[in-house]
Amino acid sequence: MTTREMQDEIIRLKKEKDICILVHAYISHDVWEVADYVGDSYGLSKQAASAPQQNVLMCGVRFMAETCKILSPEKKVYLSHPDAGCPMAEQIDRELIEAYKEKNPDTTVVAYINTTADLKTVCDVCVTSASALKIVNNIENKKILFIPDRNLGGWIKEKCPDKEIELMQGGCPSHALLRKEDVERMKAKYPNAQVLVHPESRKEVVDLADYVGSTTGIMKFAKESDNKEFIIGTENSIVQHLQMDCPEKRFYELSKDCVCRNMKLTTLADVYNFVKYGEAEEILMEEDVRLKALAPINKMLELGG
Repeated sequence: MTTREMQDEIIRLKKEKDICILVHAYISHDVWEVADYVGDSYGLSKQAASAPQQNVLMCGVRFMAETCKILSPEKKVYLSHPDAGCPMAEQIDRELIEAYKEKNPDTTVVAYINTTADLKTVCDVCVTSASALKIVNNIENKKILFIPDRNLGGWIKEKCPDKEIELMQGGCPSHALLRKEDVERMKAKYPNAQVLVHPESRKEVVDLADYVGSTTGIMKFAKESDNKEFIIGTENSIVQHLQMDCPEKRFYELSKDCVCRNMKLTTLADVYNFVKYGEAEEILMEEDVRLKALAPINKMLELGG
C-alpha cells in the first residue's frame, strides 16, 4: 500500500465511522494530510469539542488526549500511540503541588496546559504558550507559581516585573537542547534569515530571536513575513510543514537535535490501524477528576478570552 492509498483509505473510513482526526503540529506531514484539524494542543481540544463527530483520535501525546476528554466528556477520545507521553507534563506531580499549596496558600498556581489531568486538578489556572503572558498579567494576585516549564515561566517573569513569579525545575527536553551557539552558527551561515523560537527555549536562545511565540504563532509569522529565509527554533517537523506551505521561502532547523521522540511515535499506519481496526487506547477519566481538571481551564478562558 502506498502512502497515498493509505491516506485515501483513512479519509474514506473516518467519514464512514464518524471519526475526527486531530493532528498536533509536531506530527509528520503525511499524517497532517488526513487530519480534520491541525494545530497546538489546546486549540485541537477546542476543535474536538465543537466537531460533530462522536469519536476523536488525538495524534499527539497523552496530556493532549486528556484535555480533549476534559472538554468533550460525551465523546470517545483515543490516543494514536499508547507510549506517546510528554516528559515535561510528567515532571511535576499532584502531591508536590498539594504540599506547596499547603505551605503557600496565598500563591496562585499557574499550570502550562502541557500538564497531566491529575496535576491540573490542584492548579488554579491553565495557560497556553500563546496566552500565558496575557493571563498572568490579568491575575490579580502578585504571588504566582508557574509550572512546569521554567523557560516559558522565566520569559513570562521577565515581561511581568510587577509579579512575584516562582519557578520549579522543569521544562521541555527537546527545546532545552537549543543553545546560543546554535543561533550564532546558523546566523553566520544564513545572515539574512530571521530567527523564530518557542518560549520553551533557554533564555540565551530567546534573547537572540527575532520572534518568540507558540508553534502556530511561529508558523503564522513565517507565512506572513516578507522575509524569505527563517531559522526555526522549535520541533524540527515545523520546518517540513513550512517548506510544504511556503515553497518559495527557505527554512532551516536551528538544531538537528530538536526532535520530540514522543511525537515521532505516531505514524500514518497508526492512524490507519485505528480507523480500520479500532487499534488505539481510549482515554477514560473519572467525572470528579474531569471536573476538577476543567476548573483551571475555565479560569484560563475567563482571564484570557
